[in-house]
Order: sequence, then structure tokens, then C-alpha cells
Amino acid sequence: MSNKYAPEPALLAKAETLVEALPYIQRYAGETFVVKYGGHAMGDESLAQTFARDVILLKQVGIHPVVVHGGGPQIGQMLDRLKIKSEFIDGLRVTDRATVEIVEMVLAGSINKQIVSEINAAGGMAIGFSGKDGNLIQARKLRRTKRDEDSNIEKILDLGFVGEPTKINPHVLSVFGRSEIIPVVAPIGIGDNGETYNINADTAAGAIAAA
Repeated sequence: MSNKYAPEPALLAKAETLVEALPYIQRYAGETFVVKYGGHAMGDESLAQTFARDVILLKQVGIHPVVVHGGGPQIGQMLDRLKIKSEFIDGLRVTDRATVEIVEMVLAGSINKQIVSEINAAGGMAIGFSGKDGNLIQARKLRRTKRDEDSNIEKILDLGFVGEPTKINPHVLSVFGRSEIIPVVAPIGIGDNGETYNINADTAAGAIAAA
């Protein structure tokens, strides 16, 4: 008697992957994973869809993902469209008052909602916000120094509204851990006097993970 049912190769591959992942799923169930999603990866639609499905899978197996995203290329494109010049020092974008408004608009607006839409379209439930919401990321002005090669004197570099986290409010994210919601965070911080700070996404993700 022949077997009339033969599983598709794609289904077999998925089953094998799940079997291999099962020990890790059991080990990390109930834990929170902070996932940094880089701006350079967002330009590929198929990659964005794969990312969304993977994040949803983490949630479905009992792991609580927190997505922290960048958006450097998209910010650069918007600044070019608006004819606003921008420069980098040590890999960080110098952010004056006009630029930080664009940064917030792109990160907390278009990019954040695009990622949320991708996750929701793939069957998940995502909500996007920035580090300013709920005082999630409190920040201060980032200060960098550079030694002058000729005089050997250290000079303070003014990066404008580039910030570094000083305090993370983990309660904001713990609420989502008890629900089906996947939080998507734009790396924008708030200063003591209400200033808006542009924070490197890797730095923001690390601070949130540590908290």
C-alpha cells in the first residue's frame, strides 16, 4: 500500500528547523529579547517580510521581542530631499535643531509605522512609539572629545542634539510582555528640560536590554 501523502520540501525544512530550535525555545520561553533592526536592512521588501515573520514566531513561542530600529539611510534621503546639509563625526550624525526635527519625523513617524505595518500584515500585533513616550529613554547630550594631532590638545566636539541614554523606564515595556503586543521603538530620547535627542540605535538597544 503506497503512501499518497508526501509533505512538501518547504514544510519538511520548517519542521526540521523547529525541532532543532525546540531546546532553545524551552530555555528562553518567558524571556525578553531586544532585537536591533538596522536601517540598511529596511530597503529590501522581502527581507522586511521575513524579519516580521521571525519576530512574530518569537512571540508565538513565548519569547517577548522588543524591536529597536535605526534609520540612518532614510534620514539621509529625507535631508537630501529638503536640501539640509548633514555631516558625521566618528560615525555619528551632527544633529542641529532643524535636523533633529527631521530625525524625529523619519524615525518615530514613517519608519516606525512601516515596521509596525509589516508585523501586523504578517499576522502579529505591533505598536510603535519613540523613547520619549512614557519617558522610556531619558537622555543627555552626548559629549565626545578629539585630540588635535598638532597641539595634542583635546577638543570637545559639539554633536548638537545627539544624545546618550541616562535612564530607561522598563515598566513601559514590561506591560507589553504580558500581552500579545510587540513593541517597536524609535531611538529618540528626552532630556531633563524636554529636549529631543537623536540616539544611536545600537546604543539605545543596548541600554534597553541592560534595563
